[in-house]
Amino acid sequence: MDTVTSSDGTRIAYDRLGDGPAVVLVSGGSTDRQANAGLAAELAGRHTVYNYDRRGRGDSGDTPPYAIAREVEDIAAVIGAAGGPANLYGTSSGAALAMHAAAAGLPLAKLALWEPPYSVHGRPDLPADTASVYRQLVDAGHRDQAVEYFMAKVVGLPPEFVASARQQPWWAQQEVIAHTLAYDAQIMGDYTLPVELARSVRVPTLILVGGASFGFMAQTADALADLIPDAHRLTLEGQEHNVDPAVLAPALVEFFAA
Repeated sequence: MDTVTSSDGTRIAYDRLGDGPAVVLVSGGSTDRQANAGLAAELAGRHTVYNYDRRGRGDSGDTPPYAIAREVEDIAAVIGAAGGPANLYGTSSGAALAMHAAAAGLPLAKLALWEPPYSVHGRPDLPADTASVYRQLVDAGHRDQAVEYFMAKVVGLPPEFVASARQQPWWAQQEVIAHTLAYDAQIMGDYTLPVELARSVRVPTLILVGGASFGFMAQTADALADLIPDAHRLTLEGQEHNVDPAVLAPALVEFFAA
């Protein structure tokens, strides 16, 4: 593990592995860099992979108050550690964050997005400000309820899954990083398509979706591919939202090498 210091003094931890053109991996909500460890290993044969912990997670620090711009600066710091322009990959809400990084003009070669969970119809089933829901629960000491809210209300997992999840060894770690659910909620906003953000992405972009994933993801990918000036989309057949790294990695390698 290595570390780099972001603009506001926050320590950002990352793993560096492999050799080749640099790729920075951005994790999604309720996870740390371990969620991308399998993909990092798959890419390491062709790339130097920088798999980092977003602020507030894993081995990275955290400096309040939170702002999306601070997370963009974190990505910039990791790209700086890589020595210059890099490919950037983001998964789920991490893909939305990666879009912010691209729109901010960070030195990117290419951008790859796995299922950014926007919806062309929005999310009328959720409050307009889900970030405040998480903050209120965490501030009240109810980290477990914040995790439940994310799984049941935002992701839409069935009650029996959530009940079972509470008994799993990894549940405790979910509570540890529950405060970062508000970070991802702030990034996602009201979950409607971020039209101006997408139009501001000026690097070659690949939007990937799973053929067996949530149905709205394909609509979202099509819409984003129309909005981002230099984008195309690809379906990985048989893949759900939790994509198999061994299936995803070849598509990324081909795109980054093109």
